[in-house]
Amino acid sequence: MATRYDKAIANEIIAGFGARPEMLVQILNAFVARYSHISEEAMRHIADALNLSRADVYGVVNFYHDFRTEPAGETIVKICQAEACQAMGSRELTAQAEALLGIRMHETSADARHSLEPVYCLGNCACSPAVMIDERVYGRVDGERLAELLEQGEKPRT
Repeated sequence: MATRYDKAIANEIIAGFGARPEMLVQILNAFVARYSHISEEAMRHIADALNLSRADVYGVVNFYHDFRTEPAGETIVKICQAEACQAMGSRELTAQAEALLGIRMHETSADARHSLEPVYCLGNCACSPAVMIDERVYGRVDGERLAELLEQGEKPRT
């Protein structure tokens, strides 16, 4: 995943959606997939290309929790903060994750290995507390299980 902004690649992404303002969310998703975040430069570029105000683009970026304005870590850990997960210990799990990773919610580790983010329902309420590591959801996660999952993710894959 490239993290350095490239205007030519950005133009390809925007053109791939017909450079239509109604495709803004899809364009922003493509930017996150390509760059891991949406920089200030990218927001300006998208606004100009779609003939939108910068405030329009900025508002959408800040409304949706999956859009970030800073580069993400290699591994993105999301802990559900919805009511069912809170009732089953997600607040304690969040504190354990922060201690384990050495970062707080909405932060990325100094070595850029991990980002920790809240999410408000993973649709796994029956197995709470739920965690998403990158794009995979896990249920009934406690601090020990989270450490195991993160350790497994760091082993070379064959």
